[in-house]
Amino acid sequence: MTYHMIINSVKTVEEFEDAWTNADYIKLLELFGFPDAKDSKPEELKDLLFMAISDFEGPEAAAILLDYKLSEYLNEGQIGQMSHDMLLDKISEEYSDISLHHELFNINQLLFKAYNGTFPNAKATIIEFEITPNKDVTKEVVLKVLDHTLANNSVIKRLYSDQLAGKEAFDEAESIVWDLKSTGDNSYTMTTSEYWISRDEFKDAEFDAKIEMFVEEED
Repeated sequence: MTYHMIINSVKTVEEFEDAWTNADYIKLLELFGFPDAKDSKPEELKDLLFMAISDFEGPEAAAILLDYKLSEYLNEGQIGQMSHDMLLDKISEEYSDISLHHELFNINQLLFKAYNGTFPNAKATIIEFEITPNKDVTKEVVLKVLDHTLANNSVIKRLYSDQLAGKEAFDEAESIVWDLKSTGDNSYTMTTSEYWISRDEFKDAEFDAKIEMFVEEED
């Protein structure tokens, strides 16, 4: 099938505006040993949390945040391992659950700011685009269309060339793309990690792309 895509904007962000609420800050301050946080001014909560976090060793603070956000997805052993991996910048795309990537990004950036750069500075890429026909627009389809404008040194091209070409199933698309939502008749916003797609990898802002979907052979 052939799609026509117009890329309206590509931006890099270091945090999401809705990542944490004041209620999150109050609960986390309690977990980090600051029980009277609810009596603090709302505009002070974030800075108070940064100070409270910095009193802990990096992996210990990471484990508290991971347990708070992801205890329903990860067991104690996984949290312990991941809390050390985050400090060593070893958190990649190996965790397949879609929810994990978004939340790991939020946790990582909170730690990055609390420790003034001791933790790696992760970044996300947000792409706003229009696509026609607006039919069967899935995460896999969008990645295959974008493949036609991404530079040849793109990580996705290097790691998933057969999947992008329709020669193999592309199940990984579900975790590579953190979020894909419709914003209009033919308009969408896609969020992913800068690790997968960065704003300087785009060659064309408007183009046609013929894509192939993988068809499993019958026995």
